[in-house]
Amino acid sequence: MNEKELPDHLREDNLSEETKTLISSLPSTKDFLGKLYNYQGCWYYPNTLLGVRNFQKGFKPQETDIVIASFPKSGTTWLKALTVALLERLKNNSSNTNLYLNSSTPDLTKFSSPRLFSTHMPLHTLQVPFKDSPCKIVYVCRDVKDVLVSQWFFRCAYLQKELNKSVLESSFESLCSGVVYFGPFWENVLSYWKGSLEDPEHVLFMRYEEMKSEPAAQVKRLAEFLGCPFTEEEEEGGSVDKILELCSLRSLSSMEINKTGKTSNNVHYSNFFRKGEVGDSKNHLTPEMDNKIDMIVEEKYKGSGLKY
Repeated sequence: MNEKELPDHLREDNLSEETKTLISSLPSTKDFLGKLYNYQGCWYYPNTLLGVRNFQKGFKPQETDIVIASFPKSGTTWLKALTVALLERLKNNSSNTNLYLNSSTPDLTKFSSPRLFSTHMPLHTLQVPFKDSPCKIVYVCRDVKDVLVSQWFFRCAYLQKELNKSVLESSFESLCSGVVYFGPFWENVLSYWKGSLEDPEHVLFMRYEEMKSEPAAQVKRLAEFLGCPFTEEEEEGGSVDKILELCSLRSLSSMEINKTGKTSNNVHYSNFFRKGEVGDSKNHLTPEMDNKIDMIVEEKYKGSGLKY
C-alpha cells in the first residue's frame, strides 16, 4: 500500500515541516498498522499527532463547549449518541471530530452552541487550550479486557481480515506494554479519573459497566452534569426510557447511515457496532492474558482510589 492509499491518521506525506522536525526527535515504534510517536506521554500515529498539535495551538474554547472523551473502543459512540439526544431536547447542535487534521484554525462559526466534540486524548493534552475554561468534559471508562476484544474485532474488520488470533496477541502485548494508540491505557484513564476528583463540576467520569447495569440512573446523571436535567414531567412522560431506546445498540446499528455509511477514513460505520456486552472478554482471552491484565491494572491504579 503506498502512502496516498493509507488512512489519513497513518500518512506522513502531508505533515508540515514543523511536525516532521518534531517527530524526528520523538520516541517512536511500529505496530501492525504503522509508525507510532510518543508526544507528551501518549502514543499517536503521525497525522493524529499533527491534529493534536493543531488543536493545542489553534483551538479557541467557548464556555458552553462539551467534550466526550474515552480510550478507543470504550463506548464513545454510545455516549455521544446519549449526549446528542439529551441536548436535542433543548436545541439543535453539531457533533464534530477530526476538525484539526488539516488546520489549526478550522471554521467553527457554522456550529451552533453548545458545540460537541469527541477525543481520545488524555486530559493533560486536552487541557492545553481548555485551561481555565468552564466547558464540560465527559469521560467513559470501560473494562480494558473488553476494550481489547472490541479493538481486536474492529481492527480485523478494518483490515478486512478474518478474526485472527495473532492480531489479538499482538494487540494484547501492545496494550500491556503501554505502547498503543492513545496509550498507555492506564495513563489515559487515570488522567480523567484524577481530573474528575479535582474538578467534578467540569469533568464527569462515567463507567461503561454502570451505564449498562443502571442506564436510567446514569443518563439522568449525565443530563444533570450537562446542565439539562430531566423535569418531573419528562420523567413521568417516559422521556428517559425514550432516549435510552433511541440510543440503544439495536436502534443505532439499524440506522441506514450506520449500515451503509463510511467515515472520512473509509471505515464502515457498521464496524463501530458489535455486541456492547459486559464481560465478553472471557470468551476470547486466555487465563494467562486475563491474569496479566489484572496485575497491570492493580499495579497502575494502586493509590488512585479508582476501583477496577
